Parts: sequence; C-alpha cells; structure tokens
Amino acid sequence: MGIFDKGFKKTNLNFFQRLGRAIVGKSRVDDNVLDAVEEALLSSDMGVDTTLKVIENLEDRVEKDKYVDMEELVAIIREEIARLIGEDDAPVQPFDFSKKPYVMLIVGVNGVGKTTTIGKLAAMLTRQGKKVVVGAADTFRAAAVEQLTVWAQRSGADIVKQPMGADPAAVAYDTVKSAVAKGADVVLIDTAGRLHNRVDLMNELTKIRNVIRRVVPDGPHEVLLVLDGSTGQNAFVQAQEFSKATDVTAMAVTKLDGSAKGGVVVGIADSFKFPIKFLGIGEGIEDLKVFDKKAFVESLFRMEDIENK
Repeated sequence: MGIFDKGFKKTNLNFFQRLGRAIVGKSRVDDNVLDAVEEALLSSDMGVDTTLKVIENLEDRVEKDKYVDMEELVAIIREEIARLIGEDDAPVQPFDFSKKPYVMLIVGVNGVGKTTTIGKLAAMLTRQGKKVVVGAADTFRAAAVEQLTVWAQRSGADIVKQPMGADPAAVAYDTVKSAVAKGADVVLIDTAGRLHNRVDLMNELTKIRNVIRRVVPDGPHEVLLVLDGSTGQNAFVQAQEFSKATDVTAMAVTKLDGSAKGGVVVGIADSFKFPIKFLGIGEGIEDLKVFDKKAFVESLFRMEDIENK
C-alpha cells in the first residue's frame, strides 16, 4: 500500500468508474475513450488547462503506439501527469536544517487546516529528534491559540503565545527570539486566516516577516501556503491570488481524503513555480506526508483498489 493511497480512494473510484464505462468492449482507444478520460480528469478538479495538456499528449501517444487496454492507458496517463508535475524525480527536501533555526511562516485562508498542519509538522519534526518552537500569531481567533497549544503538547513542541488580540508581529518576534535562546532547530509560526483582498492583513504578513528578520536576518526561510484540497478549483484560485499578494515559497494541500477532487494537486503543481511539499491525507497526527511525485502518481490512479471492489 502506498503512502498516499488513503487520500485518493474517492478520486480513484470516480476516475475508474467513468473510464471503465467508456472502455469496456473496446479494442482500441477511440475518441469516446479520450472524451471519457477528459471528463474523468476534469471531474477530479485537475483544471481545464492541465487536463488539455494530458489529453493532447495522450492523443499523440495513442496514435503512435496504438495502446488498447485499460492498464496501458492508465500507465500513459500516469507518465504524462508525472511529466507535468516536474522533470525532477529527486525526493522533496521539506526542511533545510543547515539554517538554525529554520523559520517557517504558515499562511492561508480560514478553515484550510493551517493550525492542524502546524501541529502535524511539529510532530513530524520531533519524531526526527528536532527541537521545535511554534508561535501562536493567529491572535484574532481565540480557538486558534487553544488549538495550537493542544497540538504543541501532543507533538512535544514548545509554544509561544499571548492573549487574544495581541499584536501578531510581537508574537512572531517573541517566538524566534525564544527559539534562538533555546537552540531550537525549527520555528513554525501560525498566522491569521486572511483573504488576498484584505490589504491590512497582507501588510501584516510583511510586518511579521520584518520583525523575524530582526532576530534571524535571512528568515523566514519558508512561507508555506496551506490549501484545502476538498474545495477543488477554489484551492487553485487561492494559490493564484496568494502568489500575487505575498512571497509564497511552497504549498501544503490538505483534506484530500474527504473528496474525489485529488486531481487539483496536479493542476496546482503544473501551474505554479513554487513546489508542493506536503499532502494531508487524513485527520491523524501522522497523516501529513512529505510529497513524493512517484508515490503520488501511483496512488492517484491505483487500479488495484478498483479491481478489489
């Protein structure tokens, strides 16, 4: 079983049900089959532009190689999607431990799972023996500080927090200062959920970045945008708008186990220059995984799950 299989069962089922109806009894891949592939990819929220790239390449290869059965067709689709995600097959390096402390700023709109992602990142890092400090700079939402405190306790990370309504930049400053004093390896700073069109909140991110640099001159080393994969194309729009408004360097896509919209990961990876580093495939503390292109593509279209139904 692959590391991402849990997150893509619904996407798998939806894809193969649509494709299976079109290919049954066929001796070759015809226009009806290609239409079914296109419909299935679009239904997974891969996006129009990315889907058309896959279909165009698929048409060329089918015409040249005359592939006919489901297994061969799916193998080609996997290859084309892997190519769109990126040529580099090297494993993602999620953290740069040569920076000490390595400072990550976590951004995104409310409800995408920022705070939960921070807790899971902290757990991932403490399992590696790293000393982690988290900063509760989402001071606009009382539950956020409380929630992050629980996650810090569960993961074994230290937490820096202030009362609700405190200056988020002040919390960020105290967090990195504490991390330096404690010799921490990684700093994870939560931020308030914000929309790209809230200029005041976007300016606040700049303020947070500036106060971090008073303590760690080259920080933050990562600005991680968290997206809710279950919202499909809405996640794509958020990535587009946040990339215009702030210096995003990487993404985490969460809640992939709850819908059949797993194709959105492909569309996002194809469309943006900053990489996807993490996928959230469940609610458990170990259900945030470092992105692996090969394992992801295999899990996205996994025939075994369909055949065993």
